[in-house]
Amino acid sequence: MMPVGEELREEEAHIQEHDHKKSHSLRECARNAVEAYFLHLDGHMPSGLYKMVLDEVEIPLLEVVLRQARGNYSHAADLLGINRTTLRKKLKRHQLTL
Repeated sequence: MMPVGEELREEEAHIQEHDHKKSHSLRECARNAVEAYFLHLDGHMPSGLYKMVLDEVEIPLLEVVLRQARGNYSHAADLLGINRTTLRKKLKRHQLTL
């Protein structure tokens, strides 16, 4: 059985190696980010992880989609698969403007 620190370094190396393969699926990116997050917790366990992840992901998602839609809220809402009113509420909640 290897020491915990060595085990974590080995797991981190595996994640970095996987990153070099340039997997572009959102699922793989999210999995790698969550695994890396746990590696850096030094044994501490977070609470409310689900909400925290959603909050952390939503802001850059909205920013990137709005940029891709060139500021067009209707097009951005279509890309996200949500109603334009819902998009505006999310932007307001996060204090995001274009």
